[in-house]
Amino acid sequence: MDTERNGAIAPEHTIKSAVENIARQAGEIALDYFRSRSRVLVEQKGHLDLVTKVDREIEEFLTVRLRKEFPNDGIYGEEGGDIPGDSGRIWVIDPIDGTFNYVRGSENWAISIGLYENSQPVFGVIYAPVRDLMLSGGEAIETELNGKPLPNLPPFEPSLASVGIGLHPSIATEDCLEVLRYISDELRISFRCCGSATISLLEVAMGHTDGYLSLGDSTWDVMAALPILKNLGLSHTIDWSNHTDLQTKLRFACGNEDFLVSVRPLLASVGGNVVCKDI
Repeated sequence: MDTERNGAIAPEHTIKSAVENIARQAGEIALDYFRSRSRVLVEQKGHLDLVTKVDREIEEFLTVRLRKEFPNDGIYGEEGGDIPGDSGRIWVIDPIDGTFNYVRGSENWAISIGLYENSQPVFGVIYAPVRDLMLSGGEAIETELNGKPLPNLPPFEPSLASVGIGLHPSIATEDCLEVLRYISDELRISFRCCGSATISLLEVAMGHTDGYLSLGDSTWDVMAALPILKNLGLSHTIDWSNHTDLQTKLRFACGNEDFLVSVRPLLASVGGNVVCKDI
């Protein structure tokens, strides 16, 4: 990963430090609103899909800071931000992943900043302010949680396994039911649905779950987490070479190879890696 800062190649540790600092500052802004959320203005963006004044403010903050730190890079944000760059790199940001949780007072939300280069996620920072968890890593940058390296994750053991799931409201009911049936009847493992892809993937990194299965997540939901998890020996089923449009919904799984083998028949039956434009 060759990332420029003010026109020059920046050392990887400088990139990591700079983006973590930006994420932490954004988290402090979001946390201030969270503690007084009765005053937060909430609008309905879609069925069970909320956007707040805070989402837009955090995205604007992240955009300004990233543009200052990496002026040649593009920026793509969930709330509509799309700033072109000339470096070939794009910072893909989700200002608050888990907005529904945020406005209801749950701790399951996070700020996600991922770097997209050569049609691949290459680096990411996730900050969960309520839990004070900072997760980062990527190409040539060791995965760390709050500054401490994370070990590779243990093998997939079905008798002890748990999987996180994300099912977007736009997904057909029969596909959602098939996911639940397959996990319960075929794999016979437990599952969790916390309402935030970023938090679900953070829990995979921490070893709380063994993998993540999603129908309908967006690119900004996963851009930061996937390169972080790659360093821990995990992979995913997304073929990024066919998904260059960042305005997409993804159907995929993430975990170690044994887990991916176990869920590939399910993904085949529900259109895994079939991508449709956001509506």
